Amino acid sequence: MIRLPAVAGRFYPSEPEILAKQIGKFVSGAGEKVRALGCIVPHAGYMYSGHVAGAVYASIEIPRRCILLGPRHFPRGEPLAILTRGSFATPLGEAQIDAELAASVAREYPRLREDAVAHAQEHSLEVQIPFLQLLVKDIRFVPIVLATDRYGAIEGLGRAVAKVIASAAEPVLAIASTDMNHYENDAATRVKDALAIERILALDHRGLFDTIRDEGISMCGYAATTAMLVAVNELRATEARLVRYATSADAGGDREQVVGYAGIVIR
Repeated sequence: MIRLPAVAGRFYPSEPEILAKQIGKFVSGAGEKVRALGCIVPHAGYMYSGHVAGAVYASIEIPRRCILLGPRHFPRGEPLAILTRGSFATPLGEAQIDAELAASVAREYPRLREDAVAHAQEHSLEVQIPFLQLLVKDIRFVPIVLATDRYGAIEGLGRAVAKVIASAAEPVLAIASTDMNHYENDAATRVKDALAIERILALDHRGLFDTIRDEGISMCGYAATTAMLVAVNELRATEARLVRYATSADAGGDREQVVGYAGIVIR
């Protein structure tokens, strides 16, 4: 199965040379790279959030194998959807799904369902692939998208991801794809996002989940982020660092209807 690009030419350039050049600018100027257990990156159009995602990817040693967790924005598909074989096509070529690693995650967490429909139009993972392709030779990844608000299901997935990473023969990076608060004014969004980021930096997965719901924060990938935090806590993470934060207003967008973007590295 080849999963064709759904948002090339809209969220990011469809011409390979232009795409590679744009990503190159986003990841330039980084200092020393660190080893990470997980990270959080945004998934809006590159003109808005590419610099935030790039700052994260440029700051870490990205291994050859990754598990990508993101939200399912569209109504069709399973609420816990994985693909265990095939590839994702982008203007930079095909990126292969890590069939062995994906099968391990699916076995460890049987509530996941093989579902191409849930992935077909979803951009939250797609926009990460060109970064990984450009920065890592022969990248392999596991794609998982979530459309559930059940804490037990989210926590169970995170624990399963941790078990698979812990037993892998080589390093595996857990990547959570999310944008932060949506479509309030810039000041209100920054206040709400600060509350969520505070819980993430504290490595408090349950606190993040509760804060999102209690404070009405429209963070689209909070389930994916919560699952990733569960996983890195199981793997004994000790530190989370905010690499970059921005809103769409910083790119010249409307200040009354903004989206927030946070880039965070967890070790």
